[in-house]
Amino acid sequence: MGQNNQSPEQDLNQLLKVRHDKLKDLQENGKDPFQITKYEVTNHSQEIKDHYDTLEGQTVRIAGRMMFKRVMGKASFCNIQDLQGNIQAYVARDNIGEDSYKDFKKYDVGDILGIKGEVFTTKTGEISIHAQEVTLLSKSLQILPEKYHGLTDTDARYRQRYVDLIMNADVKDTFIKRSKVLSSIRHFLDEQGFMEVETPMLVSNAGGAAARPFETHFNALNEDLKLRISLELYLKRLIVGGMERVYEIGRVFRNEGLDTRHNPEFTLMELYQAYTDYYGMMELTENLYRYVAKEVTGSEILTYGEHQIDLSKPFERITMVDAVKKYANVDFHEVKTVEEARKLAKEHHIEYEDRHQKGDILNLFFEEYVEEHLIQPTFVMDHPVEISPLTKKKPDNPEYVERFEFFMNGWEMANAYSELNDPIDQRERFEAQEALLAAGDDEANHTDEDFLNALNIGMPPTGGIGYGIDRMVMMMTNSPAIRDVLLFPTMKSLPNEKG
Repeated sequence: MGQNNQSPEQDLNQLLKVRHDKLKDLQENGKDPFQITKYEVTNHSQEIKDHYDTLEGQTVRIAGRMMFKRVMGKASFCNIQDLQGNIQAYVARDNIGEDSYKDFKKYDVGDILGIKGEVFTTKTGEISIHAQEVTLLSKSLQILPEKYHGLTDTDARYRQRYVDLIMNADVKDTFIKRSKVLSSIRHFLDEQGFMEVETPMLVSNAGGAAARPFETHFNALNEDLKLRISLELYLKRLIVGGMERVYEIGRVFRNEGLDTRHNPEFTLMELYQAYTDYYGMMELTENLYRYVAKEVTGSEILTYGEHQIDLSKPFERITMVDAVKKYANVDFHEVKTVEEARKLAKEHHIEYEDRHQKGDILNLFFEEYVEEHLIQPTFVMDHPVEISPLTKKKPDNPEYVERFEFFMNGWEMANAYSELNDPIDQRERFEAQEALLAAGDDEANHTDEDFLNALNIGMPPTGGIGYGIDRMVMMMTNSPAIRDVLLFPTMKSLPNEKG
């Protein structure tokens, strides 16, 4: 008995060579699949199954990837996968002709086929297509992973998302839902009278958030530019211009770490509404989240990991000070000076930096003691002024601002303000940020003179909010990591990919 001394790599190379040879053979016989430019598709797989009563006996044309083939002499079965799912085709020599059948027997799993035939049910009760014509639309020259072992290496799945989508139906479903999240957000906001706008990604001053930007150079103007870190400052200019209700869904870029909730480019939605405040933003957020959940999942109760997250009830509202009091048993209403705040931080083993003021330390307590408890939808209101450079102060307590962060599953899902519209106060806050920059905080904002000019022209009282869309999609699809909801997450280049 002969032994196979070939390595798996030699075996693979042999299999790939066979596919290339088959293509060459087709081309030499005038049957090059890559010469075909179109195929008229009349139906998709699931639609045929859903409407079998009306389609039985009808001729349909489907197209997709062959995922399975079983040749049995003069007749064969194959399985075709398309956008909606998959459907079986029965391919018999007597129906498609001898030459066509000979070609069909040589087709490989992974090839893309068009099949014209009649809808029927097999003896075992499976809705199928009785082929009259089979057309090879594209030859697969690479081999798909084995179905049962699937594509389990997550790194490979993220790098080769196209294979992941072919092999894993639930992955395709996640991205169909992602698309639905975006379209339902747009529908909800359009109904509320919001206009979708687009603002620059390449900016000379990346402001509107505390984050380190990516930097690049624009040759034509010989100027250094940055990629935007938020959408805020341009959208507020549009409120000044009288557009009243605007939103943008777009990519923003932050030169920071990678983890299960962070990717250096991610999708942010910001919206601004004139003549309202952060309470108006709370109401809008509750209604938006309920609407999207219902549209995408069919329910106002989401399952995420081990939690049932109930969006149907009014969302909890709590101030940051009360939240820290509740979960850390520390009352910042009693803390009068930065020295007292630092002493408390030391007692609770919370690390702070020399530049941190009382409000920064309150926020550190919040992050350490509170966030993990905020599983159900919660608005955490009234943040310290030190961490909110673009927000209106509370008239009765100027140490705090009219701001909330929306939490679910222990994560920040959105951040909203009663927007600062006093240009003098805004200039002072920018100056404070410049001082932080000089002290080594590379996430602080630069002064934006054009934005200050817009505020001087006059901005109405305005409510604004930013939503992390990727996290929203994670919640709606029960996905554990941000990479599971980004079609092409940022990955370290492989050696052969480097330019």
